[in-house]
Amino acid sequence: MKNLLVNAASLPNIPWEERPKNSDPAKELMWRYSKNPVIPRNLTRYSNSIFNSAVVPFKDGFAGVFRCDDTARRMNIHAGKSKDGLNWIIKDDPIQFVKTDPDLPDSEYKYDPRVVFIEDRWYVIWCNGYHGPCIGLAYTFDFETFHQMENPTLVYNRNGALFPRKINGKYAMLSRPSDSGHTPFGDIFYSESPDFVYWGKHRHVMSRSSVSGWQSTKIGAGPCPIETSEGWLLFYHGVLTSCNGFVYSFGGALLDLEKPWKVIARSCPYIINPRELYELAGDVPNVAFPCAALTDKDTGRIAIYYGCADTVTGLVFGQVDEIVDWIKKNSL
Repeated sequence: MKNLLVNAASLPNIPWEERPKNSDPAKELMWRYSKNPVIPRNLTRYSNSIFNSAVVPFKDGFAGVFRCDDTARRMNIHAGKSKDGLNWIIKDDPIQFVKTDPDLPDSEYKYDPRVVFIEDRWYVIWCNGYHGPCIGLAYTFDFETFHQMENPTLVYNRNGALFPRKINGKYAMLSRPSDSGHTPFGDIFYSESPDFVYWGKHRHVMSRSSVSGWQSTKIGAGPCPIETSEGWLLFYHGVLTSCNGFVYSFGGALLDLEKPWKVIARSCPYIINPRELYELAGDVPNVAFPCAALTDKDTGRIAIYYGCADTVTGLVFGQVDEIVDWIKKNSL
């Protein structure tokens, strides 16, 4: 095992399960948790579904921000905590944000959060409803009180993911400009900011692929990028338009450490696609949508939380060095 992780922390209690004996590494780069879904659809009092959610290490356990669509099918995000990353207590009511400016507009909805620690606090980024989908942003110190900041983008935009450190002295973000509907297109872009308010230096990162079917309709950033000695490791979802609708899978890419809009390598095959019943059947069938990744620098282990059929949350495991090597060998 090569330790490729940079600026990563030890996480001896990372959720983990060894590769099953019947799992062939040549066919299965990452393997699913045997007790998936790790988070059921009805863990809160009012939830219809819990998916596309973000988990981070917190104190001696874990915390997260979870997309919980309620039984009125309203989209919102809730805070939760866990001792082991497997058994969760998620608050029944959505996060009530404290506005950093009283003139900040209210949100029509919130969904698909990502969470990352930068400098001295955790930042939450999500798809925010403000005359259409845009990117929302907040910070917290304790996962109890959340401070909402200015929206980094105009409408229409989704799939925001922050980098865990400044790049060339600027905060950095990936996003996917879109439209107001169920976007039938989409590329990933890079933006940076000196202060988390004013964003610019927009750069194109990746387009959908005409030669790799699973990512031929649109793509979008998944978990916040992970720093490795080989580049930023980005897991991203891709969408195929089939005769039965959209199919969401996910793969991986390596981005240049100092110029993240430059792609070093990008997987041609998918890593995970919908194949288990909880990924194939649900409110939106055929979806595997990654939103959070935990890593342990001592073992190189990685655990990814992903939304399954827009209904429940699953967990997959792998080794960072194997994933990076696989992406380089199977690049577009």
